[in-house]
Amino acid sequence: MADYQPLDLSTLCNAGLEVLGVNTDAPIGKQAFRGLPFLVSADRSKCFIALNDASGSVTIPINQSAHRVIIAHRLLESDLMEGGVLGNPVADYVFHLADGAEIRIPIRERFEIADLSGGGAPFHALPDQNDQLMPRHEGKWEDMGRRQTEVSRGTARGYYLWAWENPHLDRTVESLEIIPSGPRFIVAGVTLSHLDEHPFVRQGKREARLILTHPEDAEKPFDLNVEVDRGIATYVHPLPEASSDDFVNDDFAGWGEEQNPKSTPAYVEVAAIPSAKVTVKQGEEKVGEVKWGDVEEKKVVETPRMRVELLDRGRNWVHVTILDDDTGNPVPCRVHFRSPEGIPYQPYGHHNQVNSNLGSWHIDIGGDLRLGQITYAYIDGRCQGWLPRGEVIVDIARGFEYEPLRTRVNIEPGQRELTLRLKRWVHMNADGWYSGDSHVHFLSTQGSHTESQGEDLNIVNLLPSQWGNLFTNTEDFTGKPSISQDGNNIVYVGQENRQHFLGHLILWGLKEPVMPWCSDGPGESELGGTLEITMSDWADQCHAQGGSVIIPHLPNPNGEPAALIATGRVDGVEMLRHAPFNHLEYYRYLNCGYRLPLVGGTDKMSSDVPVGIYRTYAYLPDQEFTYENWCQSVSQGRTFHSGGPIINLTVDGHNIGDTMQLSGAGTVEVEAWAESIFPIHTLEIVQAGRVVASTEDSKGTRRLELKAQVKVEGHTWIAARCGAPNYTSVPHHDGWGRGIFAHTSPVYVACGGEWWMFDKAAAQYMLTLIDGNLTYIRQTAARHAPGTATHHHGEDNHLTYLERPFVEARAAIHRRMHQLGIAH
Repeated sequence: MADYQPLDLSTLCNAGLEVLGVNTDAPIGKQAFRGLPFLVSADRSKCFIALNDASGSVTIPINQSAHRVIIAHRLLESDLMEGGVLGNPVADYVFHLADGAEIRIPIRERFEIADLSGGGAPFHALPDQNDQLMPRHEGKWEDMGRRQTEVSRGTARGYYLWAWENPHLDRTVESLEIIPSGPRFIVAGVTLSHLDEHPFVRQGKREARLILTHPEDAEKPFDLNVEVDRGIATYVHPLPEASSDDFVNDDFAGWGEEQNPKSTPAYVEVAAIPSAKVTVKQGEEKVGEVKWGDVEEKKVVETPRMRVELLDRGRNWVHVTILDDDTGNPVPCRVHFRSPEGIPYQPYGHHNQVNSNLGSWHIDIGGDLRLGQITYAYIDGRCQGWLPRGEVIVDIARGFEYEPLRTRVNIEPGQRELTLRLKRWVHMNADGWYSGDSHVHFLSTQGSHTESQGEDLNIVNLLPSQWGNLFTNTEDFTGKPSISQDGNNIVYVGQENRQHFLGHLILWGLKEPVMPWCSDGPGESELGGTLEITMSDWADQCHAQGGSVIIPHLPNPNGEPAALIATGRVDGVEMLRHAPFNHLEYYRYLNCGYRLPLVGGTDKMSSDVPVGIYRTYAYLPDQEFTYENWCQSVSQGRTFHSGGPIINLTVDGHNIGDTMQLSGAGTVEVEAWAESIFPIHTLEIVQAGRVVASTEDSKGTRRLELKAQVKVEGHTWIAARCGAPNYTSVPHHDGWGRGIFAHTSPVYVACGGEWWMFDKAAAQYMLTLIDGNLTYIRQTAARHAPGTATHHHGEDNHLTYLERPFVEARAAIHRRMHQLGIAH
């Protein structure tokens, strides 16, 4: 006998689909409601038993033993929305047993039955459809936001399901008599349960590990999903390949873990009744199938190609506090909790996986961060939520100046509190150094405060911009800093103005917007957009407001940066990647005699980039920490860029950003050190783009020091940098995979007179770029026909306006060459 047996009611049916009303439908024929089989008559003209208080009773023969009888039914009318009585009697369902006994159950509106059109779902019945996952990888545009919920609540396609439990299993159920006593309703199907289980899921989800045991399956890219016929399953997520011991002892505690790209091991959370079939698929191919009751009973179930392990061992709702070890106060930070197997248990209000572990461009939600395999939650030092009983692995970090904490704790049954401590190893603010991210998108102002405080970052430059028809952070612009109560955290909403060819420009400290934000068509500006403005105009408008101008991700897009630098319109340049070309470009301009402070920033546009993973440290030795003072320090070149290490440089006692004077050629003493929560391998001194001194630890170390005598034969600059062996980079686990390194702005060494440098090849490179841009403006870029548009600048000749800064830059370079007696 089947575990669930649907009854054929077709001979008793007296109404068709028309009884539901015009343009109303319901599922008929063979159906599976919540994974249970039902047989609704397939005759559209006679598919229901329809009753009301004016009709007689109906008796449905059963004549079988049954643990439960499950009925699919539905009200056809209700006056609840007009103030009707809640719990109004609809019918009595009378179960007649073999010995003549009868059990009478009152069927009441919004208890055992309900109307689909309004008034609310029933208290003691369920809709015929189960809860389900939203499509993970695709969907309609209007569902984009809803898909982030991952789930869709089960609704009634046609009926509500109510189950009666037989209290006398030793007696046959002879029949079900339906005696109507109220409004119209229908009975669509009746199914008998022959199993000792509640037919609907009432247990919470439980974690199960999936291990594919066939070698070919195990090596395939991750593409697993789980289907449960009588219950629900979450998305499947990969588990880490590394052991818990390797994870705890990793050198990069607090900063993520490599993503496991394979299909095994993985985990899923399941809530199901014991008879449910759990089917595991890899793509569209079925890998195996198990019965959920076997998994719950045996804990481990194997099939020819997979193993399913129940990992749920109970859980506690725990209040967690993270304290600063020095102050004893709760400290903002980011946290990750996991089982030894790698299943995340993030604080309530945060996500175990950000956006279902998929990409999250422009969709940063809930103060979460994903670094490879791991999702972190930003907290103010306190959080609460479920933690599994037994061993729990904790992973906590707060920027680069705190020792990250990755350790094991034990959660005992009944435990409700957990306290942990973070220790600061260096306090850069106390030494006059303040950190900032030059370049952040999409966060709100308050979100920027929360996440930057969790990263021990003093300043966030939050930048509205345009991407085609998308404008971001418009409502955040105020023209003034947003300052935390303690004064240690500042968010300033500036702008990143962008065009795909001429380039991008960061504008700090704006009091008024500088428009248009973007120009010249996709992907920065709108489809069919025209070239309306130059970066030089943006820079001039920013400086007129007392703001600062930064070239982001030097040099690309490599259009107008050369003209900006040649005309002195730049207060700093941002190095967004640890790559040879970025360094080459930076050194090229320094060698040509342009002072360019170095800035670090993230260009954060997704949840897989932490605010400040690349950051600018600026020195304010005797000044109050304010946004204006920090920007001024940056423009003075008193900065270093950090992707983890703290670095320091002096040249004959002069600090980063200084210009020191020598009477002539000679030797200077250079001292540098770098220290980091990550292993570093190489510390180098760079003079005019060449490494002139270095030290290396091939195994990696927390601290490197270097003292060297460096020859000076003429005007020069000196900087320090550190990274991996041979000044390569070990990548972070952020979405960019950007390298761990640090680099100072230069100390400038003037050798007899005012500091200057010039490199003819670099100057020619700049002139070629300028000529190329003029060619683009004159012959390629889209423009409105003369006389058909009045432009923002108000000048009559738009082409002359666009050409002007490039003509100025070319003249400035030629002027320098002439002053130096260099032919061009």
